[in-house]
Amino acid sequence: MEKKPTKRHKAWTWAPTKPSGVPRLVKNDLIARAQAYVDLELKPKHVKPPPGDPNFNYLVDILTKWHGRFLYFVSKYACPGPNALSPFLELAFTRLECQRNGRFSLACMRHTEQWWRVYTGLTVDEALQTIREETLFQP
Repeated sequence: MEKKPTKRHKAWTWAPTKPSGVPRLVKNDLIARAQAYVDLELKPKHVKPPPGDPNFNYLVDILTKWHGRFLYFVSKYACPGPNALSPFLELAFTRLECQRNGRFSLACMRHTEQWWRVYTGLTVDEALQTIREETLFQP
């Protein structure tokens, strides 16, 4: 007996287009401004010398990392304990997502290890000002 080919049904769905990439000028400008903010404000405020007898993780550096259309603010911790799996641990705490027309969305990492988008449609100045003012976006 001969098998008949099965027919696939096609359905229309809505699939919004995502920006394919971040323009080089926007990316370079954002990296420079974010790094200046990290170096001049976040590091002096949050990175302290190691404790005398470190038994727990402590913050040693704050940096930025670009991945796809996201700019991450990352905190780097030293893990000095004898049972540490690695000497350092990196955790992202704030994320800027490049949207269309030079706008950005701002998200923070929740305790559930899920990103929580708090603001959308911000300019670079508004996004960096929000990160400065709200403790939600601090390490």
